[in-house]
Parts: sequence; C-alpha cells; structure tokens
Amino acid sequence: MVILIFGASHTGKTNFAQKLLEKYCFPYVSLDHLKMGLIRSKNTELTPEDDDKLTEYLWPIAREMAKTAIENNQNLIIEGCYIPFDWKKDFSPEYLAAMREYCLVMTESYIRRNFRDIQRYSNVIEWRAEGFVDIDALVRENAKNLALCEKYGTNKILIDGFYDVDADIWK
Repeated sequence: MVILIFGASHTGKTNFAQKLLEKYCFPYVSLDHLKMGLIRSKNTELTPEDDDKLTEYLWPIAREMAKTAIENNQNLIIEGCYIPFDWKKDFSPEYLAAMREYCLVMTESYIRRNFRDIQRYSNVIEWRAEGFVDIDALVRENAKNLALCEKYGTNKILIDGFYDVDADIWK
C-alpha cells in the first residue's frame, strides 16, 4: 500500500504521516526532506521558494518511488505539498489499486478559530525557518486546494474541528 498525504502548508501532513508510521509501522518519505537534501547537496539550482518548479522536479522522483514500493509489495507513505492533484494520470489501474490519497484541507472557519494553535504547532514535527504565518494566505491556499480536490475527485480530510489521526482511513 502506498499512501499519499498532501495539502497546504501547516495542515499537519507531516504529523499525520508520523502518526501513521507509529500506528501501522509504514515508513514515510517527506518530500520536504528530499527537497532540502537535493538543495543542500547542490544537486539542483532550485531554492525552497521555487514551489511550482519543485513540484515538477520532485514529483517524478516520488512517483517512481511509489511504483517501486508497489512492485515490491511494500508499504510507503509519501507526504508533502509537492504532490500534484492530477497525480492519478501517472499510474495504471494496477498501481492505483494499491494506492490511497489524503489531502488535508482546513476550512476558513477552522483557520480563523484556531490560528494561534496553527502557529504554535507549526514546528511540532519539524523545525521551520520562517516564523510568520499569513492567515489570509493560509485561507486562500486551503480554499484553492478544496476546489482542486473537488475538480480531481481527491479523497480529503476536511479539518473543521478536531481530526482524528487514529480514525479508520482504510474505508
């Protein structure tokens, strides 16, 4: 089984992947770690600010890692904001049968009600260099992702209250 977890920044993708690792013992790959490894090793001229270009650069690598895991009957979680919403086009039905996707999306009301907590917990799993979170940008990015989930029929976890990472995601 390959599980893809994606969504906007600050939605808890890495925390969700970590909880799944702890519960199911599935290894996970953070696309942020891959990105920083490639940037720091100077294997790319891209920078952390090149989001659109990073998706184009990282997704082919992650895609082939997913295929390799499926071919070897291995479990793998891939998490990060560099998974395109149209990812399914890159896989045959045989691969898709062994994959699950979860886009984490926060509602505007959730963001506005819990903004202090979003800021406070932004470093719960990994340290972030930036200290400022723009509430309006966060609202726009999540609204955009919700629209893309609808457009592509993406499975989503809509965060409007408390979301339980121990919930049965295998439905």
